[in-house]
Amino acid sequence: MKHFFIIFVFLFAFQSSYAQLFTKEKVTNSVDNIDQKFLTWGYFIGFNQYDFNFDYNENLKDILVEKTTGFHLGLVGDMRINNFMNLRLEPGVFFTTRNLEYNESYFQGTEYNDSDLLREVKSTYVHIPLLLKISTKRINNFKPFIVGGVSTALNLSSNEDNPNDNSSGEFRMTKNTYFYELGFGIDFYLLYFKFTPSIRGVFAMNNEIIPDVDPNSPWTGNISKMQTRGVFINFTFQ
Repeated sequence: MKHFFIIFVFLFAFQSSYAQLFTKEKVTNSVDNIDQKFLTWGYFIGFNQYDFNFDYNENLKDILVEKTTGFHLGLVGDMRINNFMNLRLEPGVFFTTRNLEYNESYFQGTEYNDSDLLREVKSTYVHIPLLLKISTKRINNFKPFIVGGVSTALNLSSNEDNPNDNSSGEFRMTKNTYFYELGFGIDFYLLYFKFTPSIRGVFAMNNEIIPDVDPNSPWTGNISKMQTRGVFINFTFQ
């Protein structure tokens, strides 16, 4: 269903802007001046897919990450620097779930059951990126761009302060994560607003694992570093 929604949004943008993109027709409304304003505002909705990158202490089987498609939404604050550069603040709330599948080799010498091999990691992030958007010259009514920057995220579902660990079924992560981000997109100047589909990759810079109390824990003992990485698909309206 989510994939159909993405296709619908792109078809809507294409249909609405076809005459503007490939003919000499010029839009005569206030959206023409949006790029000349010092400050502009908007909102975004989109989909995300988060993953984990692991570094290990010993050469055991990799922990498998089953990724799911999450949802996010937020606000956009845009500050114009010049005709080609904008500084953007895009605070949002991101919902995602990752399922970790452990190999039986992690539990050698200990008793375990099937539920011990699986950990569901639900995350709700308050994500705040500071981004530099670098655009090309506007071509009729569209303008490609690249974007990059840094961000911080507060994981409201981290379990960092939970005294229970994986021995009680609780997988724990750090509350705060710091990312760098890179992406690209296209601004479409429609009749009444600017519509921007974009895709962005995010990569954590800090270690997010909270080790279990037992240093030989089968769930965290072999993990030296765990870092989030993900892909965002955004649809922005300004």
